[in-house]
Amino acid sequence: MASFNKVILIGNLTRDPELKYTPSGTPVVNFPLAVNRKYRQGEELKEEVTYVDIVVFGRQAEHCGQYLNKGDGAIIDGRLQQRRWETDDGQKRSKHEVVGDNVTFLPKKGQGSQESYNPQESYATR
Repeated sequence: MASFNKVILIGNLTRDPELKYTPSGTPVVNFPLAVNRKYRQGEELKEEVTYVDIVVFGRQAEHCGQYLNKGDGAIIDGRLQQRRWETDDGQKRSKHEVVGDNVTFLPKKGQGSQESYNPQESYATR
């Protein structure tokens, strides 16, 4: 059976990116992204927020660490991944996150409108 793993998210960072390097020297950045969904329930307009952990590797990670800040908007194009590990006391843990293959920075407030935004102008991956 064929499978397909593709995620595209548009949201805002809820924390500054945390840039680190693997033992082999590969840059890796982590940050949480808040994705909002507005919907109607009867006559009432409601909003739901989902927080997604994002991880990016390579040159793209360095760019994210340098240019993104808490509150900035970004488009994340990547894949869903589950990490599994065991704690020191033997408990098994797991976590879902999105591995960003392509991150597009959205204009900061006061630096142009969405009409002037061109999604083709994004940073190249790794």
